[in-house]
Amino acid sequence: MEKPIKFFAGANTKYLASQIAKSYGSEISSSSIVEFSDGEFEPSFDETVRGSHVFLIQSTTPPSDNLMELLLMVDAAKRASAHNIIAVMPYFGYARQDKKGKPRVPIGAKLVANLLSAAGVSRVMTMDLHADQIQGFFEVPVDHLYASELFIEDIKNLNLANLVIASPDMGGTKRANAYSKLLNSGVVVCYKERKKANVIGEMKVLGDVEGKDVVIIDDMVDTAGTLTKAADLMIQQGATSVRAYCTHGVLSKDAYQKIDNSNIAELVITNTIPKEHKSKKVREISVADFFAKTIKSVVKNESISATWKSNQ
Repeated sequence: MEKPIKFFAGANTKYLASQIAKSYGSEISSSSIVEFSDGEFEPSFDETVRGSHVFLIQSTTPPSDNLMELLLMVDAAKRASAHNIIAVMPYFGYARQDKKGKPRVPIGAKLVANLLSAAGVSRVMTMDLHADQIQGFFEVPVDHLYASELFIEDIKNLNLANLVIASPDMGGTKRANAYSKLLNSGVVVCYKERKKANVIGEMKVLGDVEGKDVVIIDDMVDTAGTLTKAADLMIQQGATSVRAYCTHGVLSKDAYQKIDNSNIAELVITNTIPKEHKSKKVREISVADFFAKTIKSVVKNESISATWKSNQ
């Protein structure tokens, strides 16, 4: 007898979770949260999960409450005798803390992996981690999906005459190279020095962008400082146009204002972080079908990478 499939949504990701469940051919199961006056909360499942494959869908941004809610949901599913517990985290919070960049700081991504494992996850599914090495922080399988599956076709449809792919920093060169091979284009890299987190110092463009239609590729856009500064610099150096494709639209503080005032023609993101966008330059592509397709492969014990068009 096949195990039942149950989808549950975290409070911050209900709309995306509903899209994923619908694309799968199911619906979100009933759950609720009891909130206490001091800020403590208690999630609960309003139907049985015994012997089921339980998919808990939650992006962890803002990280603290949403991560804690996910951990409590995992623990609840484990104590309710779920057969498998899969944490579907379209956006994995704390992924930027993947190493010790200076003394006496935590490795937050490893801590989150430990917490999820301790809570009782059987598997983790996520998209475009800040660093591939985070997969190695887990002792359970990690399905690492790439937004390139969605972005590549979208970029091709733009029919840009003189396409060049750009990385906004040295750390993104591997991702940019993967896109350039699939799109048969050149690559340029932005070299930047940070004064501190979210604050850019000096920036230089390594490579020729004169007369080129530049597409910047990154895993996330937060304050949009790097992105807008790179776009303005490339236009100054003769680029015909600059667009950006960033998987996770964190878009905090005055990010929308920076984008509107910059030389970016368009910013394309996914809906891994559900929010209402405040700029006409921002266009969103849904990841729901992609996650649903991957979930079907997991449930049927089929190869996941074999179904991807672009294997990075």
